[in-house]
Formats: sequence, C-alpha cells, structure tokens
Amino acid sequence: GGKIPPSPIENCSSPPANATLAPCAPEGATRYCSALVFAGLVLVGLSVGSVKANITPFGADQVKDRGPEATRRFFNWFYWSINLGAIVSLGGIAYIQQNVSFVIGYIIPTVCIGISFMVFLYGQSFFITKPPDGSALTDMFKILAYSCCSRKRSSEHRTNREIQEVLQQPRKQSLFEMAKISRGGLFREDKVEDVKALVKIIPVFLALIPYWTVYFQMQTTYVLQSLHLKIPEISSVTTHIHTFPAAWLTMFDAVLILILIPLKDKLVDPILKRNGLLPSSLKRIAVGMFFVMCSALAAGILEGNRLNIVKVKTINQTIGNVTYYAADLPIWWQIPQYVLIGFSEIFASIAGLEFAYSAAPKSMQSAIMGLFFFFSGIGSFVGSGLLALVSINAIGWMSSHTDFGNINGCFLNYYFFLLAAIQGATLLLFLIVSVKYDHQRSRTNGVATSRRT
Repeated sequence: GGKIPPSPIENCSSPPANATLAPCAPEGATRYCSALVFAGLVLVGLSVGSVKANITPFGADQVKDRGPEATRRFFNWFYWSINLGAIVSLGGIAYIQQNVSFVIGYIIPTVCIGISFMVFLYGQSFFITKPPDGSALTDMFKILAYSCCSRKRSSEHRTNREIQEVLQQPRKQSLFEMAKISRGGLFREDKVEDVKALVKIIPVFLALIPYWTVYFQMQTTYVLQSLHLKIPEISSVTTHIHTFPAAWLTMFDAVLILILIPLKDKLVDPILKRNGLLPSSLKRIAVGMFFVMCSALAAGILEGNRLNIVKVKTINQTIGNVTYYAADLPIWWQIPQYVLIGFSEIFASIAGLEFAYSAAPKSMQSAIMGLFFFFSGIGSFVGSGLLALVSINAIGWMSSHTDFGNINGCFLNYYFFLLAAIQGATLLLFLIVSVKYDHQRSRTNGVATSRRT
C-alpha cells in the first residue's frame, strides 16, 4: 500500500506531425487521478440529475396558483437565469481555467454552490411544498405489468356491454382501463389516468432526441472545430500570452437568450396572445427543431470551407500545452451556428420544459421532468454513438489515427450534414406526432368540460 509517486501526465491527444520529441508510450503516462475524476463525474451526474428533475416543477409550483400565464412566464425567466449563470461561468471560470489555474476555477463554483445551498435552506419556510406521494415510476410499472398480465383474465369477467364499451376505445386505453378498481383492477382511477398521460407524453420526448443530439454539439464538436480555427490572443498585463477561450463562443448563445427572453416575454408573447396567435408548446418545439437543423447546416458549410483552406495552408496554434494545426480563418465564423442554437433554445428548450410540466399529472411532475432531462442525455449519447460509427475505417469520416487531436484529415462536415438530415426527418415526424397529441388533448379537455356542465 505504498504511495504512488506523482508524475506529470503527458498529453497525447494532439502530437504534432513534425514533432521532434518521442511519441507517447503505448500505455501513456501514469494517470493516478483517474479514479478520483470518475468518482467526481458520478457525483456530478447524480447531483445534477436530482436537482434538474425537481427544481423545475418545484419552482413552477410556487406560481401555479396564479394561473397558466404565470407558469409560462416562470419558465421563460427560469431559463433566463440559467443562461445568466452560464455567462458568469463561461466568461469568468473558463478564462481562469484556461489561462490561470484549474484549481481556482473549481474553487469559485464550489463556494458559490455552498452559498446557494445555505440560502435555499434558510428560505424553506417561505416555499410552497407538498408531501412525497411515493414513487410514480414504481406505480407506473406495476400498472403496466398488471394490465398486460391480467388482460385475458379480466376480459372473461366482463359483461357483453362492458366489452363493447372497451372495444370502442383506443387499444392502449382499453389495456389500462382494466387496471382500474371500477373495472375489476387493483389501482385507483387517478393512478391509471396518470400512467395513460405518461404514455402519451413519451413519443414527444422520443422525437426530441435528435434535437438534443445537435444541441450538445455546441459543447463537443463545435468546440473541436473552433480549436482548428484562428483564435485571437488577448492582451495581458503579464508577459504570458492569453488566448481567447474557445468555450467563450457558447456565450453568444447565452447572451442572445438573455436579450430575447425579456423581449419575448414582455413584447412578443402579449401581442400574440391578444390576437389569439400564441402557438402551443409543441408548435414552438417544432420551430426550435428547425433552427437547430439550420445550426448543423451552418457548421457543416463552415467545416467544408475550413477543410479547403487547410489543404493550402495551416497555422500552428498552441492552446495550453497542445498545438493544433488550424485554418487561417477567424473563429468568428462560428457565431452564426451558435446564434441559431440560441434561437432554437428560445423555442424548443423552454417550450419543452413548459410542455413536460403542464402535460404531467400532479403526482408525476418530478418523474416526467426527470424523463425530459433523461431523454436529453440520451440525445448526447446518440451523438457520441454516431461519431463513433462514422469513425470506423469502413466509413472513415473521423478516423485520423495518426493524430487524434487533428481533424484536418477528417470529414467533420459530413457528420454535421448527417445530423441536419436526421433532424429534418425528425421534424417532419414530430409535426405529425404533435398534431395528433394536440388533437387528443383538445378532445380530452372537451369531454372533461362536457362532464362538468
């Protein structure tokens, strides 16, 4: 159980093609902090998952008694505050981590989170809370299992009239109806209705997976592309040269959101509402899908031009301790794709949160909000899977096996065009799903209104 001696970690991600130093050893340098890094990532995943799934419905519950308009505006300003935090993080933290110290860059958000935690604990007496009501997902699986396993047995005990009534309903609804106590099942009416509502929401979440796949390129391949564009230097009071952090480009997305959300909330939405033209949340999601498709197209076009330039000339660009062979093309050409991502967030991300909250039954709001973020994570994994798929030798779009940090010999533009095509096809499918869902929801609301009258 001796201590592992500290040793420098050699960066093998982007060795220069004409390097005079010996290449990295096959095993690489000792990475003695890998266990700690993975443990930290697991903790971050668990904490972010629990916070995201609960803070959104918790915040909306604080204004729910003021009506649906207040709830809609809450999601606008909730998303606005998220992007305000993103600007502080990207503007200050990213600069400190890239040019000063990663340790200081992590200490600052740790202190901020600690302060916010204390403020949250202090304000608990002012919040509107509701007691826990068990696991919604557990009830859902129990109802699904009971409905599937007891369908044949339940049908044998029905009268002819009951069978005709069930057959007149959609197939899925007739399956879940068997689980109700009034139909001989074991579950309360409201629990079964909650599961039926969830089944209707899932197709919308599935259709959003390609959107999230393109959206998360902003944090992955878009940044990789920016490292191979000409990044300007920032003047510093010290002799050390500071470079423009590539992550700062995502601030264009956040700044645009900070500007557009107040404009949308105070000017555009009230005008549309007075004229009866305020679109539903699903229609706004469709508009966001269109913008994110355009962002992928813009990235593909830029990458094609970049590849044409590097065939003629490259410039050596050192970021940290890594040298990239970049095109003599300013990084500012990436601004359009980030701006289009920002427009898509205004429509799709905010409307997606609003839809997940409004369509969810009271007992399943946190669970459905968690599923909303779960499917966004699935979209990120799909993007990684597609990238791995196009990297195999048979396709070879991203297989630069001589220099893993260099994309000049790859075809990243093809990958962007593939994402745009997938998103375009999904947009057409989503329009069909959304129209069907809105029709079913209006019909359900009409039936409920007629029953009350």
